[in-house]
Amino acid sequence: MSLELVDLRIAPRDTSRPLFRPLSVSVTGGEVVTIMGPSGIGKSTLLDAIGGHIGPGFAVSGRVRLDGRDLVGLPAERRRIGVLFQDAMLFPHLSVGQNLAFGLPPGLRGRTARRAAVEAALHQAGLAGFNDRDPATLSGGERTRVALMRSLLADPRALLLDEPFSKLDADLRDDIRGFVFDHVRRRKIPVLMVTHDAEDAAAAGGPVVRL
Repeated sequence: MSLELVDLRIAPRDTSRPLFRPLSVSVTGGEVVTIMGPSGIGKSTLLDAIGGHIGPGFAVSGRVRLDGRDLVGLPAERRRIGVLFQDAMLFPHLSVGQNLAFGLPPGLRGRTARRAAVEAALHQAGLAGFNDRDPATLSGGERTRVALMRSLLADPRALLLDEPFSKLDADLRDDIRGFVFDHVRRRKIPVLMVTHDAEDAAAAGGPVVRL
């Protein structure tokens, strides 16, 4: 698997002035490339453009290629790119298990098969027995683990991380970083991470690109 940006440019339509210089980056399977830059330069907007979530107020040019396929123009649901945000964004009206089931691909059918996939994900996340838990009762680290497993259950071909560790207590960050990076490396998923934290970049171990 590979994610490639080729001369990617993003500009507000009302000014046509690019947010940052044309960006070309190649991310191989299992690699974590870190994007850093000053606040307001457009790091999160960059991830929106890659994932297909960018609003109509921006113009995007250049190429976003996933496994050689150009994604520009495709809707988000056809890109097979997962996103992990600062906030876990779990559905408060669903249990932990139901949140995970939401990420399952539609091709996985049958209650037994879907429940087994959810239970396996909970086990991998160190959350066995949490199927019926209310997300509101989880710690920050537990919520992040659930959010990651929900993204991985959708079988993404690439993953975008938008400051995913910034709201965790300092003593949790190392453990959760390790959990996230270990999972994507084992699955050989290319990852693009936006962060302000140099420790995040160091833990990722991949190239750092500055906007």
